Amino acid sequence: MEQELHSLAAEAKAHLESLTDPGKLEDFRIRYLGRKGQFSTIMRQLGTVPSEDRPRVGQLANTMKAELEALFEEKRSALLSSAPSGKDLTRPDLTLPGRRPQTGRLHPVTRVMNEACAIFENLGFSVAEGPDVEHDYYNFEALNIPAHHPARDMHDTFYVSESILLRTHTSPMQARIMETQQPPLRVIAPGKVYRCDSDITHTPMFHQLEGFLVDKKVSFADLKGVLSVFTEKMFGKKLDLRFRPSFFPFTEPSAEVDIACVMCGGKGCRVCKKTGWLEILGSGMIDPEVFKMVGYDPDVYSGFAFGLGIERIAMLKYGIDDIRLFYENDLRFLSQF
Repeated sequence: MEQELHSLAAEAKAHLESLTDPGKLEDFRIRYLGRKGQFSTIMRQLGTVPSEDRPRVGQLANTMKAELEALFEEKRSALLSSAPSGKDLTRPDLTLPGRRPQTGRLHPVTRVMNEACAIFENLGFSVAEGPDVEHDYYNFEALNIPAHHPARDMHDTFYVSESILLRTHTSPMQARIMETQQPPLRVIAPGKVYRCDSDITHTPMFHQLEGFLVDKKVSFADLKGVLSVFTEKMFGKKLDLRFRPSFFPFTEPSAEVDIACVMCGGKGCRVCKKTGWLEILGSGMIDPEVFKMVGYDPDVYSGFAFGLGIERIAMLKYGIDDIRLFYENDLRFLSQF
């Protein structure tokens, strides 16, 4: 160890003598004299020295380090005194050009939400927004989900009071708009929704985009056409879609729409739960009971509705396998978009 100390001291002195740039002084200090410098590294190994030699080696190390610190201060004073105009070059030079601040960018969920809205606007839909804190009537009853209806259990609702809750979907905008406007209607309603659910494909707060169209002689074929155009525009190519019969109290007939899982190419993975498909939205023809609640004649008017999860679309679009990444605020993840 004594040999290592002598070699390090000689190396440090030679390095110090060769310094001519005051700007390099701090690098030297960190390398040799800092808390994690080479002298400190060697001194941390003092415990491996035989106990009878430890005092002598420890004193030698301290003496060498103190000598080098004194030489460093002499060199520092000499270099700074000879600097042009007597400037202290260890201080920041305020005449240097400024650094451009890092610009922000849109969150991937916001990007997908904006893109989805633009696609539907190009198809003739208008955009409407509603409250996050909603009445039980609009969230459930006006959508053919009365009190004690078993479908309420599907939503895992956050209640504020008996009649006030955090909306579980953006579908309340159907009732709100239809009770104040007459057909024909083409509307999308983007926004946040809330449910007691959390795993790699669900979060307690997420984003939905509700869409509905009401007019005379609207058919299920119109719904399939609109959704096919949307998926092709969103992903830039035709993708396999699967319409599965399902149930929603406010649509009849109803269908879940799946897209081939982009994570595994349809082979099955943890994201698609080994099915090869990932559900992206629910849809169907608006139930006549909903029309009756808002004063529309179901014998005259028909319509369809759909609701899609923006995070699901973003996961498919960008190849993300865990929805929680969107909300962890990790700049390494967010800076990729």
